[in-house]
Amino acid sequence: MSPALLFAILIGYFALLLAVAWATSRNANNDSFFIGNKSSNWMLVAFGMVGTTLSGVTFVSVPGAVGVDGFGYAQIVIGYVIGYIAVAYLLLPLYYRLQLTSIYHYLDVRLGRRAYQSGAGFFIVSRLLGATARLYLVVNILQAIILDSLGVPFWLSTLVVLAMILLYTYKGGVKTIVWTDTLQTSAMLFGLFACVWILLGELNMSVPESLNQMQSKGLARIFTHDPDSPNFWLKQIIAGALITITMTGMDQEMMQKTISVKTLKDSQKNMLTLTAVLVVVLLSFLFLGGLLYLYAPIAGVTASGDKIFPAVVMGHLPAALQVVFLIALISALFPSADGAITALTSSTCIDLLGIKRRTDLTEAGKESLRRRVHLGFSALFLFLVLGFKAADNPSMIGVILKLAAYTYGPLLGLFAFGMLTRRTLTDRLVPYITIGAPILCALLEYNQEHLLGSYRLGLELLMVNGILVFAGLFAISQKEKAGAAAVTV
Repeated sequence: MSPALLFAILIGYFALLLAVAWATSRNANNDSFFIGNKSSNWMLVAFGMVGTTLSGVTFVSVPGAVGVDGFGYAQIVIGYVIGYIAVAYLLLPLYYRLQLTSIYHYLDVRLGRRAYQSGAGFFIVSRLLGATARLYLVVNILQAIILDSLGVPFWLSTLVVLAMILLYTYKGGVKTIVWTDTLQTSAMLFGLFACVWILLGELNMSVPESLNQMQSKGLARIFTHDPDSPNFWLKQIIAGALITITMTGMDQEMMQKTISVKTLKDSQKNMLTLTAVLVVVLLSFLFLGGLLYLYAPIAGVTASGDKIFPAVVMGHLPAALQVVFLIALISALFPSADGAITALTSSTCIDLLGIKRRTDLTEAGKESLRRRVHLGFSALFLFLVLGFKAADNPSMIGVILKLAAYTYGPLLGLFAFGMLTRRTLTDRLVPYITIGAPILCALLEYNQEHLLGSYRLGLELLMVNGILVFAGLFAISQKEKAGAAAVTV
């Protein structure tokens, strides 16, 4: 199929998103932007969050990683289930009880202003790096299959994509994203299952036959039993649980949508529904990865990692499936970027700039400030995506999980200290602890061969980071004074 026709499909899809944005953002205000006026439908939120959780990295990198790790990602999925249950029944009740717009306000109430600002600051760094890494992956693929042949440079492609996202999130924020994410998740899942069905047909295999073939080629292995390996099953399960607790339950982007649901009960139903759908979808992506590696030698495809999925579909499968793949890929791109820019804007305005408590600004002034911050983050996204392009890592899922270990660890330590203790902090020292712990983790990882022997650190670095922050906070804390009320679970 010609790149020009694929480009026309891309423009048509974006026009549909704009129509949805126009319909949902009429009469929108700052409350609409930040929390959807607390009126979002829990079923829409749950389904739309599937797309946000998966992103283009899952769509491309999880199938691509099967060639090296087999179905090992399923170990992390087991941990995800544990993590989502913890978010639903430990964190959500706390957020609803305090009626939070920004979840980091809990840190202010419980631990103090510096803890609050530190938590918000690490979220901003985490989401900024993670979202731009995801955005880079998908734009890079679009560049390879469409835009290079049209002579469009990578920087211009990224700029146009960000302009598209800005156009449909600029006014409505969460109120719009709840609906656009639902549309995009539908397209992405249709693309996933269409690709599985077509590949099974091309291989002339049933599902059991294909699984037997994957098993014989070592593609379907799940558990790693070597304790020294970064992929050891217990490490992966614990890491999966902690990744979910931090990257969902302590992440303003994910919680911003979840707490936009009116009641706690519905919000918990949203979280449990998301969990069930996500398990099915992630296992389907692993199965798709196995099919790709079975089909690639037959078709003469030598690509691997992040490149195998687009190489197989765009070079060897029917034109109709190429269209489906393109729309699914775009649908994987937008939810991870639009929600991130919106959440970053919300956290910066509420947590760092104190927009809700400022009396020197009118409502129009607050809206103007929020829009300027939104534009500023769009510009930052552009520069960071270009930076990832210069680095050109072959598998972005590993990069994103490593970034999460360093940047979400302080959030894990802060929330855990607030919820598990009743001690008070020397507030001015908190930033030193939260910045120092990731630095110690980096030194530990760099010197692990000398310090740990044959043991290799994997995703458990997130837990180590959180423990260091917790220990540091304990060292600068005192017992709660008599008569003081701590906000705990």
